[in-house]
Amino acid sequence: MNLTFHWFLPTYGDSRHVVGGGHGLPAGAAGGQRPATLGYLTQIARAAEQLGFEGALTPTGAWCEDAWLTTAMLARETERLKFLVAFRPGILSPTLAAQMAATFQRHAPGRLLLNVVTGGESHEQRAYGDFLDKDARYARTGEFLEVVRALWRGESVTLKGEHVQIEDAKLARVPDPVPPVYFGGSSPAAGEVAARHSDVYLTWGEPPAQVAEKIAWIRELAARAGRSVRFGIRLHVITRDTSAQAWAEAQRLLDGFSEEAVQAVQAGLARSESEGQRRMLGLHGGSTANLEVSPNLWAGIGLVRGGAGTALVGSHAEVAERIGEYHRLGIDEFIMSGHPHVEEAYWFGEGVLPLLADQGLWRHPAAEAGERPATAEVPFVGR
Repeated sequence: MNLTFHWFLPTYGDSRHVVGGGHGLPAGAAGGQRPATLGYLTQIARAAEQLGFEGALTPTGAWCEDAWLTTAMLARETERLKFLVAFRPGILSPTLAAQMAATFQRHAPGRLLLNVVTGGESHEQRAYGDFLDKDARYARTGEFLEVVRALWRGESVTLKGEHVQIEDAKLARVPDPVPPVYFGGSSPAAGEVAARHSDVYLTWGEPPAQVAEKIAWIRELAARAGRSVRFGIRLHVITRDTSAQAWAEAQRLLDGFSEEAVQAVQAGLARSESEGQRRMLGLHGGSTANLEVSPNLWAGIGLVRGGAGTALVGSHAEVAERIGEYHRLGIDEFIMSGHPHVEEAYWFGEGVLPLLADQGLWRHPAAEAGERPATAEVPFVGR
């Protein structure tokens, strides 16, 4: 099976430094250096498409632009790129979500992927009018996806669940194709929902041994439910022609973290209800020492950013080797990002992807579709 690579759309702004955001943290002033205008996001999306990324993850939260609206606009500015739209089940009805997905697939055929985010922070959920606790949110997500899946099958749905009540719901048109559901979470409640409802289980970039444990855990839960799932991983990346150049860039980013900023961010993240966030924090413990937590896996991003906090750092060959290592564990999809997102897309797309192609692990999506991959059409903003 060929590997699939997705890029990331920083809908909270971009910079040559690490931009915060996620889990209720503000993006900070750095996000204003390259505001998340439609023009700039189009530049990233077109670069990702040309380089061979299958899709682009778009985050959700009060700290960024709305994912549905942004990607609907960007679909008009691109030709093939798919959009992994993150959304929260507690904020809209399952019938409306199923209808929105069908509309997206009709107007941008086959280009919608869905990242279901239950919501790890109660204070942020309350800002949207959601007052359930964490376990109840996961229970609601299960009911939500039960309704959505049935509607996509063309069924008429009535559900009187604990959290979701739907009566005589039916779609006028079902999505074609049905968008795959991506889902992540490290708590027991998250595992049950993932096993029963997800197509792709996502993990943040933990060391390989920990990722292997997660894969085994979800595989066992899915087997009990009579299902199988695919696996993906969310990572940042700093890749250069030599290992020394890559680590020098990581050090440059680290030098931009003030001690006060690290302490403030870590104090906020320590209050997180997310088990995945707790696992990210455990990799570095808030210290700038010993940030290479596994060969070429750097935990420095997580010092100032919530959510995914690790990056693959190294030469193109080293990064390709680490990707192969994760793949041998069972990871088939990789969601990557880097600061800034235009330049780092080129470093990865021109440096790492050709090596994986030579190994028979990856093909450009255009070639998979029998088309000729486009030549570079997006100007590279200097490297």
